[in-house]
This record gives sequence, structure tokens and C-alpha cells, in this order.
Amino acid sequence: MTWLLDCDGVIWLADQPIDKAADAVGRLRAAGERVVFLTNNSWPRRSDHVAKLEAMGIPAGLDDVVSSSMAAARLVEPGERVLLLGGPGLAEELGRRGAEVLEPGKGEPGPVSKVVVGMDLAFDFSRLAAATTALRTGGATLVATNEDATFPTAHGLLPGAGSVVAAVATAGGATPVVAGKPHAPVAALVRELVGTVTVMVGDRPSTDGRFARALGVPFGLVLTGVTPKDHGRLDPPADVEADDLSALVEAVLSDPGRLDGRERRT
Repeated sequence: MTWLLDCDGVIWLADQPIDKAADAVGRLRAAGERVVFLTNNSWPRRSDHVAKLEAMGIPAGLDDVVSSSMAAARLVEPGERVLLLGGPGLAEELGRRGAEVLEPGKGEPGPVSKVVVGMDLAFDFSRLAAATTALRTGGATLVATNEDATFPTAHGLLPGAGSVVAAVATAGGATPVVAGKPHAPVAALVRELVGTVTVMVGDRPSTDGRFARALGVPFGLVLTGVTPKDHGRLDPPADVEADDLSALVEAVLSDPGRLDGRERRT
């Protein structure tokens, strides 16, 4: 039995741990459940995710983390030349895939077959211009790690990778192939690496909820991230909803029938 847990808005808010999340993971493991962390955040390396989890009291290994960077790298063939607008996590996964990774502003990139875009903290006009040129005049394909327009922090929502992708897609006149939740590439990756899933837990119905539907598993919604407590109708609705991960784990472990497709609030 495997629980997929989103990270941003479920385990932490940027660098701030969410109260009792570590205890909730520990309780799942004590109950014999496997826990896999599935994140759309493409900036950190997998080892960075592991270090962050461990610093928050959650022991983890590389096999416990699946990211949109990993799914995006699967959309690139070994040896392909790609223009990267992203961070170290995406660069690492593309390198592992065997791609030739080029970055704007570091010499003349020449022709590339793909422009791969994720969270890019250095994003500016010159990087947008380089991507635009590769897409409009070079015929490159646009690959995006995810479409999340924002990500939650302790101080509110900040721009996410989806905001960068939207700018590149608009300027480049391209429709991105999206790798992360809720799209097919990461679903295929989860089926390959994780196998059977019990429940997908997240804070955003448009990604976590739709991803749960794509896998055909229940969606557990927590209200510690993007979705406010006073939300209205959700698409898709949650199969079980709780204020935080700790409350959701308590509800499900005490009554597994809560994952039978009934929408309810804990």
C-alpha cells in the first residue's frame, strides 16, 4: 500500500515545515504504508528534496522522491541538444538522461531540438528571448515540467514554473508538452517506479486531484497550501478532505472507508 504525498503545501511551505506533517508520515510508515513524495517542483535536485525531508524529521532516500524533472527528462532522448530554462534539479535529470544541456547566455547555443522549461529563478528577458528564438526560428519543441502558476509559501503564493512556461509559450507561439502532474508522462513514471498507489494527497485539485483521477485512485485534499478552507465546489472533488496531513492520516487509518469515493470533510 503506497501513499503519494505532494510536498509544497502538504509537507512544507517553502522552508517552513507544516505542523505535525512529519508525525503523520511516521504514523503511516508505522502502519505499514509506503510513502512516496511526488513533487512538481523542478528546481531542487532529488538529493535536495531528501535532505530537506530529513531536516524536517522525515527519513527518506532517493527512491522515495519522484519529481516533474524526472518526468520531463523522459521526454528527451539521449544525445539530444536541449535549451534549459530551469534549475539544478532539471539540469541534473537531463544530464542523467544523456542530453546535451545548453543554457541561455552561455555562448551561442546553436540549433536545439527541445526547449525544456521549469522553475527558473534567473528568468529574465534575455532568457525568454533565447527560448523564443529556438521555438520560432529553430523549430524546437517546448517541454514543460509543470503548469502550476503559483506555489505556496508561509508568506503567501509566489510565481511557479507555470508562470515561466506561460511566458515562453506565449512569446514562442508554442504549445508545451507538459510532464508533471496531472499529465500522462509523470503518471507513466509513477506506474513504473512506484506501482500500485493507495491515495494521492495534495493541496491543489487542478494538479493533485486530477492526477489522482488519472491514476484511478482516491484524492486526499489538505488545506495547508493553495486551497483555502472556505473553498467552494472543487473540480475534481476530494474523496477525503482534512485541515492538514495529520488529520487526514488519522481519518483514513481510523476508517479506511473514507477512501471509497465519498466526498467528506474532517
